[in-house]
Amino acid sequence: KAGVIPIATNTLLTTSDYEFMLHDSRARVLFVSAALLPQFAPLLEDRAQRLPWLRHVVVSGANAQGHLAFQDLLGRGTASFTAAPTLADETCFWLYSSGSTGTPKGTVHVHSGPILTAELYARPVLGIREDDVVFSAAKLFFAYGLGNALWFPLAVGATTVLMAERPTPPAVFKRLTERKPTIFYGVPTLYAALLASTEFPARDALKLRRCASAGEALPPEIGKRWKENTGVDILDGIGSTEMLHIFLSNRADALRYGTTGKVVPGYELRVVDDAGNTVKRGELGELLIRGPTSAAQYWNNRAKTRSTFEGAWTRSGDKYLQDADGYYVYGGRADDMLKVSGIWESPAEVEGALISHAAVLEAAVVGAEDDSKLIKPKAFVVLKDGHTAGEALADALKQHVKDKLAPYKYPRWIEFVGELPKTATGKIQRFKLRT
Repeated sequence: KAGVIPIATNTLLTTSDYEFMLHDSRARVLFVSAALLPQFAPLLEDRAQRLPWLRHVVVSGANAQGHLAFQDLLGRGTASFTAAPTLADETCFWLYSSGSTGTPKGTVHVHSGPILTAELYARPVLGIREDDVVFSAAKLFFAYGLGNALWFPLAVGATTVLMAERPTPPAVFKRLTERKPTIFYGVPTLYAALLASTEFPARDALKLRRCASAGEALPPEIGKRWKENTGVDILDGIGSTEMLHIFLSNRADALRYGTTGKVVPGYELRVVDDAGNTVKRGELGELLIRGPTSAAQYWNNRAKTRSTFEGAWTRSGDKYLQDADGYYVYGGRADDMLKVSGIWESPAEVEGALISHAAVLEAAVVGAEDDSKLIKPKAFVVLKDGHTAGEALADALKQHVKDKLAPYKYPRWIEFVGELPKTATGKIQRFKLRT
């Protein structure tokens, strides 16, 4: 309303991450909670050198520690406030990409974006209503959670439940059973963790009527098990920081697990080959999106802006194919694709097969060289409680994948790990597993 351009940032980052974003954005003011202020202390001690553009630090909470207190700033306000005369195409806010493939990029969005995502996706596809209570385990600091918990409920007059804690199974179950949300938004890794918990609530303790997932492709097994436990399907969709929210989604009356659904009205999709030509239906290619919510640019990154935003079309970096019925099937990130025995292979397909095994909680697949310097799939697997890692289980998982997929797709190596590297938004950082 004041005409300030805010940048919503993740509260789970490191000091070096915050330094990068403050330096890259050249932000003049830092708004930070007292609880998070220690993360910035090393930067503020040498502010003139490390953050030469920063002019003010505003702290919310009981102890401002010598900085400007947020409550004092609010106290200087007046009862009347004239809104800044902003326009639909004017810069409204930025979001930094999650960094699942490397350094995050400052993604610049305009004022028309939020209401358009609500009108194109939240109302007609998700079906949000004024009488809904919504709870997003995905936080406000990235695009998915920002739409879910802020402007979607505001657009229709619904009630939103916000949670300060990290979205662990106990914390999520507490909100689902006490606040009785009717719409729940999660990500695949969280749905898997909830289903694996022994504390999963009884169906009659919930009031859910709609669940949504984004961030990564939802394994079919997770969707089916969630429906068995709750009686409610998960509407899997895909959005991006660049497109602001979901542009491709399953819906209640047209749901097919194992796919990301169909295009959200108001958007157009193309699946193209490396030369930019539209591929035939059923063939894998890169997904391009055209729609009114695309970002204006990446801040201070002209080369990446030009390679991602091509006129009206935005490159997703995701591989997809469209089946005979018009549903889109995810094939992995373009830079994650593997060529095995001369044939392109999607790690996402192998991960889905592994997750369908009763012992597996999470899996990530990357390419690794064999003794002949040929690329083969390698799997990193997180087991559910009660299962023991070992050669016998590794062999069983390899055979499980062979039974599910073409035999050449099975992982040649399986490494059992306690957890997978992820961004704070829950996306697996496969590039870290390749190093």
